[in-house]
Amino acid sequence: MIFLTRFDGTEVVVNCDLIVTIEKIPDTVLTLTTGDRIMVREPVEQVVERAAAFRHRALQGPGFRADTQDISAALGGQQQGNSSGNSKDS
Repeated sequence: MIFLTRFDGTEVVVNCDLIVTIEKIPDTVLTLTTGDRIMVREPVEQVVERAAAFRHRALQGPGFRADTQDISAALGGQQQGNSSGNSKDS
């Protein structure tokens, strides 16, 4: 599952296994196996990157702990950190 942003600003979580095509026409449009089409703000390259990162994590198997880079990619590059704003360099 990947987090994406619709044009109205709402966040949507998409099941990567349902994506058939990702088009740039000029906006990014996902076509799902259900026939639904979703227009999102993220560019095609970013959607592909997030889907690939999700698939990579899924293929690692149970017990694999995602690192901060994987988590960041799944969340669209948003940094996860503590509430004080301090972050560790990796």
